[in-house]
Amino acid sequence: MLHSRSSALRTLIIASGNPHKVAEIETMLGPIDVSVRRQPSDLDVEETGSTYLENARLKASAAAARTGCWALADDSGLEVDALDGAPGLYTARLAPSNQEKLSKLMQAMADVPYRSARFRSAMVLCSPDGACDEQAEGICWGELLSAPAYPGGGIESLFWVREAGCSYGELNTSQLSKLGSRGKAARALAPGLRKKLELD
Repeated sequence: MLHSRSSALRTLIIASGNPHKVAEIETMLGPIDVSVRRQPSDLDVEETGSTYLENARLKASAAAARTGCWALADDSGLEVDALDGAPGLYTARLAPSNQEKLSKLMQAMADVPYRSARFRSAMVLCSPDGACDEQAEGICWGELLSAPAYPGGGIESLFWVREAGCSYGELNTSQLSKLGSRGKAARALAPGLRKKLELD
């Protein structure tokens, strides 16, 4: 039993089916002595929360319940001031394709001079018994360009990060950890994660 508990403590499930996102979060958390894995491929959680934190909590608790391991989830969105914070929670569901999302956003902002916006991310850690008592939030401030910074990208190609002098989609790994909304949330959550998983 002791071995089983130790094994559960040393495995961290990232509540995402996207291997790129899992690797990105693992890097952002810094060197941690755990086995990081993505969630089971057939786990599909409906994001019915009214906030990023609620959606992240839904995903993390579902992954924890399914695997019996610690689970980490995040939820993110783009908030445009001139659009009263839209698309926000519905960023991923704004349109079926990247091109359609870009077109929709550019059309909504076509005659708007005030272009400030931000990417916001919330991150939640759930224990194997489903308790989600560690959470953090990160914000990356910027503004929307009138056209994408490069071809073939999504909304991140339209979001300019002044601090980095490039679009969000052009941030390198180090810049994403330091300036990106998910990176800021991961760094804020890391001390609590280390404590909960008894890594200190």
